[in-house]
Amino acid sequence: MAPAAPRGDLAKLARRALVTAGPALAQPAVHHFARRGLSVNHTQGVTLGIVAVYVVVIALLWNLPYVRWVLWPFKMLVIAFHEFGHAITACCTGGRVKSISLDPHEGGVTHMLGGIQAITLPAGYLGSSLIGALLTFCGFNIVASKIASIVLGVCFLLTLWWARKDWLTIVTVLLAVGLLVACWFIKHAEPLRFVVLFIGVMSSLYSVWDICDDLILRKVNSSDASVFAQRYGGSSQCWGILWSFISLFLMICGILAALAAFKQDFAQQEKDSQDFIPTVKMLLKM
Repeated sequence: MAPAAPRGDLAKLARRALVTAGPALAQPAVHHFARRGLSVNHTQGVTLGIVAVYVVVIALLWNLPYVRWVLWPFKMLVIAFHEFGHAITACCTGGRVKSISLDPHEGGVTHMLGGIQAITLPAGYLGSSLIGALLTFCGFNIVASKIASIVLGVCFLLTLWWARKDWLTIVTVLLAVGLLVACWFIKHAEPLRFVVLFIGVMSSLYSVWDICDDLILRKVNSSDASVFAQRYGGSSQCWGILWSFISLFLMICGILAALAAFKQDFAQQEKDSQDFIPTVKMLLKM
């Protein structure tokens, strides 16, 4: 019987084997991920086309006079995301939220006490951008859109609690909840993914357009970027541009992650949706 090798020698041999075989073992997985992540099937191509249409339509409606009111309900909803970002980071950094209110002309405001303002100030734009990126990601799949709508419902409940004295915020949130619930009961929630996708794209681009509007076109001194620059240095334009690039980066990450994660075609997505909280069976039981 051969003598056992010392533990130190075994460890060296194991490390050498891992270094030698590691790349060969990882190569098939890398190739599989590359094929899975970089290829775009028909369903994903259609969704990407819809995203492009959403970007053009939102950009036009956002800036054209008279017709911009078409976006008013969704704009109020995105502003609610913005204020929710301020509120939730205030709570997470030791602050307290007194109230949230929305204004169709001036946007929204979150009244809060305490919290770390270096985090709460940029959390409005970056928070709505993160929510937008996650919704854009979920908008590529019906089941993911269902899950996203449930999470949105929880966020809406918090927003309603903080805005319980502001009728515009209450009406906006209730209309959004009604739209999401209605989409659940149409063709196994297939329209839900397009609504979630639209809200996600608009929320992702909100900070870009709003920063341009506040800091370049109108130069509003009370914007988040202006207040941040006054307290922590730098110019409001620089902070605004930085936050805009982060917003676009988050949106691109959401799209790329969706392309890698959701390869199902429309038929498979509808079939999966029938097995996840099936709304048609709920109607039949009622």
